[in-house]
Amino acid sequence: MKLTPPRAASALCLFLVSVFGAVGAQPMQPGQTSTSLTVTGINQFDTSMNEGGSFDWYEFNARLGVNRQFTSQWGAGVFAEYGYQHWSWSNPVAFGGQAPWAGINTPQLGLSVSYSPTPTWRFSVNPSIEWSAETGVGTSGAATYGAVLLGTHTISPSLTLGLGAGVFRQIDENRVFPFIAVNWRINDQWTLSNPLPAGPAGGAGLELSYKVDDQWTLGAGGAYRSYRFRLNSNGPYAGGIGQNRLIPLFARVSYQFLPGTRIDLYGVASTGGNVQAQSADGSQTWNSDYNTGLGLGLNLSHRF
Repeated sequence: MKLTPPRAASALCLFLVSVFGAVGAQPMQPGQTSTSLTVTGINQFDTSMNEGGSFDWYEFNARLGVNRQFTSQWGAGVFAEYGYQHWSWSNPVAFGGQAPWAGINTPQLGLSVSYSPTPTWRFSVNPSIEWSAETGVGTSGAATYGAVLLGTHTISPSLTLGLGAGVFRQIDENRVFPFIAVNWRINDQWTLSNPLPAGPAGGAGLELSYKVDDQWTLGAGGAYRSYRFRLNSNGPYAGGIGQNRLIPLFARVSYQFLPGTRIDLYGVASTGGNVQAQSADGSQTWNSDYNTGLGLGLNLSHRF
C-alpha cells in the first residue's frame, strides 16, 4: 500500500505533545507565554481481520495551543485541534462485505487550569470537547466531552509522580479511567515518562527513552486507546456508532533541530485491536478483532 501524507491523533493520539505542560515538561516562569504547533501523520498498512477481509487507514492532525503562567501558583492554556482519518476496506466479512465507514473528522477544543500550592505540588483540570463523526454528519450526536483531573508531586529533581483520572461522556457512553503520571530521569541518558496527554481515548501511556546526545533521542512505549465516532446516514449503519479499540506499541527516533523544534519518526504496532459498528438504536452490533497492524508515523512540533 502507498504511504500517504497522513494525520494522527484521533485514532492513536499517540504522537501529540501536550500543550498544557505534561509531566516532565520544563516549568514556565511567572509571566511567560508559550505557543506550540504540532502537525502529525500516520499510516497503518493493510491489516487482516479475524472474521475475514482487511483494512488500512491514514490520518492527518494539526494542533495549536497557547499556555500562560500568570503567577508562580496559577497557569492556564487553550488549544484547538483538527484531524481527518480515512479508512479503506477489502471484503469486511463481519460487516456483510460493506465498508462500515470511510472518512472521519475530529475537531476539538480544550483548556487547562493548573494550581501549585507549593513548589512540589501541582493540580490541574483539563476540560475538552470534540466532535468525532464520519464525513456528512454535523455536530449533533457526535460530541465527546469531559475533563482530565491530575495531581502531581515532585519528590526530587529527577522524579515526579502523580495520579489522574479522565471522566468523559463519549458519544452515548460514560467513561471513567484512572492513570499514573510519571517523569523519572533515571540518569543523564534514561527517562521513564508519559509519552502523550490523557484524553477521551484513554490514559497517558508509558515510554522509556534514551538521550543519545543533545539532538538525538530514542524511545519505546505503549498505551491503551478506544475511539468512538458517529456514522453518517448514507452508510450501511445509518446514524450508528463506529469504534476502534487497540493497544498501540511504538518505537521512535527524534531529532531536535532547534531548542523549540523537533521531528519524530515512529514505527507502530497496533495490537489487541477490535473494530465495531453499532446500529443507531443500539440493538445490534457488528465487530471483528484484527491482527497486529503495522504503521509509520511522522510528527513535527514547534514551540515559540
